[in-house]
Amino acid sequence: MTEATPVLKLRSITATAVVVPMARALWTSVQAVREAPLLLVDLHTDEGIVGHAYLFCYLPSAAQAITAIVRDLDARLRGREVVPAELRKSFGAYSRLIGQRGIVSMAGAAIDMAAWDALAKAAGLPLARLLGAAPRPVPVYNSNGLGLVDPQAAADEALELLEGGFQGVKMRLGRPSGRADLAAVQAVRRALPDDVALMVDYNQALTPREALTRCAMLDNEGVYWIEEPIRHDDYAGYAQLRHALSTPLQFGENFAGPKAMAAALAANCSSFVMPDVERIGGVSGWIEAAALAAANDLEMSSHLFPEVSAHLMAATPTAHWLEYVDWIEPLLQTPLNVENGRVVPTERPGSGLAWIDEMVQRYRVG
Repeated sequence: MTEATPVLKLRSITATAVVVPMARALWTSVQAVREAPLLLVDLHTDEGIVGHAYLFCYLPSAAQAITAIVRDLDARLRGREVVPAELRKSFGAYSRLIGQRGIVSMAGAAIDMAAWDALAKAAGLPLARLLGAAPRPVPVYNSNGLGLVDPQAAADEALELLEGGFQGVKMRLGRPSGRADLAAVQAVRRALPDDVALMVDYNQALTPREALTRCAMLDNEGVYWIEEPIRHDDYAGYAQLRHALSTPLQFGENFAGPKAMAAALAANCSSFVMPDVERIGGVSGWIEAAALAAANDLEMSSHLFPEVSAHLMAATPTAHWLEYVDWIEPLLQTPLNVENGRVVPTERPGSGLAWIDEMVQRYRVG
């Protein structure tokens, strides 16, 4: 931020839980996901500017729990200046005993994102420019659908996901056998043009021993990266896999803040990293994570939240791929635009989030 950034005073913070049907169901190794439980967080200021953010809560019950935490923070933060660093200190004091993990940290991240959105609007700048970057095209891959379906259905859906010019798609793995996964990967790879990247994601489905066998089966199959084959915090296991495989490894969506990312980088256990803005600590946490990736000369992608992530990736020195999902789009006044396989952050002030009120009411729960 600069001295020209207007001073805002926080009046209130509200949270609204919604459950939005997904255009494409997501069949993962953990469960089938057909609806997106989201929490919309709005930071209101005395100056009339409202900052917006949202969380993907995985479970509707988690959205209700986070709402209660947001209410606590609303009472604690009212009347404060909207200064992200100071709000993070207050959040740290609030969460010192319970710890900054899980749904607690998600609430703090949402408020941080909403604060940055409000500040960008007050400055009349898109978030990327407030962060010192120019909005620029970012390569994007389509991460909608493409779950644990049979090989031919996966191949057909992969081709559908290229509509809009996407140059990459991600499919989920974790079928009962490695050969079943291999057959699906081979079917999708044959169907896709050679210049389209194919990412695969196990969603932590495998033991380290299984991963050594199954992931080796994917070497030389045209896979761009293998994502989270084992538990996200098994850094020693990832280091062993990285040494054994020729296909790059990708993980990072479960980094619980920049310190966790620093520990993973110290273990030299992944080819790439992909923090999640709601788990890394919002915009402020992302800035720290991007500096870590740059210091380690490691390419950094985003996980979910493509609207905000488009701005963050523009300000990331080692920006790699942006992950695209359309789950929030039914609620957005201006959905993200994908052209020629790239996304350009909006030049409108803020992060580009603005709700359609009637759609919010339609999908509101609780």
